[in-house]
Amino acid sequence: MESGADQVTDAAASAPADAAASSPRLTRPRTCVATGVSAGLADHLGWPVWIVRTAFVVTSLASGAGLLLYLWLWAFTPWALGDERPTRRAPVAWLLMSAAAASLLAAAATSPLVAVDTVDGGRDGLSRWLFAVLAGVGLAVASGAWASFIDRPEPERGPRHELTIRIVATVLLVVTAAALVLGPTAAWYPAQTFLAALAAALGIGLVYAPTLVTAWRDLTAERTKRIREEQRSEIAAHLHDSVLQTLALIQNRAGATSEVARIARAQERELRDWLFAGDTPADSDLGTDLRDFAAALEIDYAVTVDVVVVGESRERASGEMAAAAREAMLNAARHAGGEVSVYVESTPETVEVFVRDRGPGFALADVPGDRLGVRESIIGRMRRAGGSGEVRPGVGGVGTEVRLRFPAAERMEAGRG
Repeated sequence: MESGADQVTDAAASAPADAAASSPRLTRPRTCVATGVSAGLADHLGWPVWIVRTAFVVTSLASGAGLLLYLWLWAFTPWALGDERPTRRAPVAWLLMSAAAASLLAAAATSPLVAVDTVDGGRDGLSRWLFAVLAGVGLAVASGAWASFIDRPEPERGPRHELTIRIVATVLLVVTAAALVLGPTAAWYPAQTFLAALAAALGIGLVYAPTLVTAWRDLTAERTKRIREEQRSEIAAHLHDSVLQTLALIQNRAGATSEVARIARAQERELRDWLFAGDTPADSDLGTDLRDFAAALEIDYAVTVDVVVVGESRERASGEMAAAAREAMLNAARHAGGEVSVYVESTPETVEVFVRDRGPGFALADVPGDRLGVRESIIGRMRRAGGSGEVRPGVGGVGTEVRLRFPAAERMEAGRG
């Protein structure tokens, strides 16, 4: 039997482990003020966010240690998990532009004093003036870079916001360069003034550098894509005249529901997907997932499944809609066979899936109560997810039609819940 001291020791030893296990992972929230570093670190440490922000400001006064730590965390801390794009409440680009304008105005106000050498400390005044000019130029460039790389993808800002920031930065730097060349410091300190004017001119180029980088990336990606398409077209033309025609001939001769025809159809579909859909993203959507599932059903059952998608599919393959549609397709392949049609229609308001077969059909009321496949895996699943499911006879009373409907408003409420 353990003593009281041993129990206290064990509890003390397990406390740090429990605290570490309960501490959330260090991530940045996707909705933040500027970068999410302070909010993410505060959530990780369990501190109020204002304490973390104050600590960064105070430690930045110690030779910039806090600023370096902040930048390091910004570079290496990932965003929190989620599909939405990160959004920022603070107009960071405009704040940087305001700081640049303030720094350049301060340099302009002190330039006559520097020129006549009346600033206390002599050369120290010149150094402070030059630092103010270079800091203003750097802040203007940072504002343009922020607008190009960070603000541009956000819907509430976008390209127009980026263009406005660039215009303001260009005007500010052009005026700065002209004032430096024509100002009083040019005669007294030509080397330092030339350096500051050159920095302003280079700053204008750096403001527009992200555009050149983006254009170069797009051009390279387009060229690579074009080369791939040309190679794929050559391969497709060769295979179309040989392998694909042979597979099609096997299907026609063997019959639509024979084992040989199903294997040939599956191989043809895989080959066509490799030839014509090689750039499909790995994160599958509803239409892509149902096509893949249809191909698997054709191998396992004597069935032909045609999937038609209309509109832009917003549903993901991991959602309840896809699970219910797969269950309906499986039931049609297992109990009806023959030809099965799957129709997916996406609109801004709803996403609907129709699964139709030409089998003997059935009435849901005639299904025994202990058979929960249709009631729970299809209708019940859609109802719990916020949508609806319906099983009814097919057109002209032939076969069965399963209709799945997911309203956009209900889907958004379900996601928020």
